[in-house]
Amino acid sequence: MPTPPPSGPEAETAAPSRRELNKAATRQAITEAALGLLRSSGPGNFTVEDIAEEASISRRTFFNYFSSTEAVIASVTHGFLDTALQQFRLRPADEPILESARAALVELADPMTVAPLAELYSLGQSNPQLNRSELEAWDHCTAEIIDAARVRFAQAAGIEIDELYLRALAGSVISCGKAAMDVWFARCGGALTPDSLSTLRQLLIDSMSLLGSGFASPAAAPAADPTAAPSPDRS
Repeated sequence: MPTPPPSGPEAETAAPSRRELNKAATRQAITEAALGLLRSSGPGNFTVEDIAEEASISRRTFFNYFSSTEAVIASVTHGFLDTALQQFRLRPADEPILESARAALVELADPMTVAPLAELYSLGQSNPQLNRSELEAWDHCTAEIIDAARVRFAQAAGIEIDELYLRALAGSVISCGKAAMDVWFARCGGALTPDSLSTLRQLLIDSMSLLGSGFASPAAAPAADPTAAPSPDRS
């Protein structure tokens, strides 16, 4: 009888296969090529063929990973969220959900984690077309947050949560993320230095703290210590 695939913690810790690593490397090469062309040529001024040439792959290989140039650019935002959601799913199932969201961002200790997201946001500020694509990518991410929250509540309480609650929760998380990006750009002007990226990371963490506390105080508060325990969630 064939051995069943690992499940539970064993599956979570299983090392990726060589094929998976190669696929991830190709996907990353495509993304980096698209970002390079975006910087040099601007949105709408390069094609799938251009990206494929920069990434040293065939046009056919490109379409094995992405459906369009816009999909590649959107994947930058999706990639950051995927990384954060991976950390979120490792949190205890009985932990308040917004506390888990903040703790997941704290776990992304390397400020460079937010660099591609920050760069794409900055480029979008001077280009309406790219800005629209970025907003669409954030909206798409809402569905992934809803799914992650639905699974969490099912694990913790074994009940089906009201759809309005899930959508309001996900929308609030996305709005707080956008607010953090706006404040970062106003403060740092889109600089991609280590200090600037550290500021962005902290603003994202602080936005989840504000949401988790129910915006208890309108007064300006000092930045939270990224090593401190997450704030209590009142939801």
